[in-house]
Amino acid sequence: MPTEPQPGVVPEHLRIRYHGDPVLLTVDGQDFRVRVRAGEPGTYDFDWLSGPHEYGFGLSGSDRSPMSVAEMEGAIREFLRQIDPTTGYLAD
Repeated sequence: MPTEPQPGVVPEHLRIRYHGDPVLLTVDGQDFRVRVRAGEPGTYDFDWLSGPHEYGFGLSGSDRSPMSVAEMEGAIREFLRQIDPTTGYLAD
């Protein structure tokens, strides 16, 4: 096993871990996978599965409470509103 850093390889101890099964949602025709970070209550990663790029966003609630599906859908809609349709990335 190499001891030198390797580009594109995250060391095991730094990898993000998730709790439970992901939630798959389709919002406004776009598919997302939502995962809860293990050991970080109220912190979620949203992966845009049907987007033009490997892209997504994360959210952390200040009160660390779980998000409802309706709240997840609202967060996704807000994210999609900010996407530049030409580039597929967040608008400047």
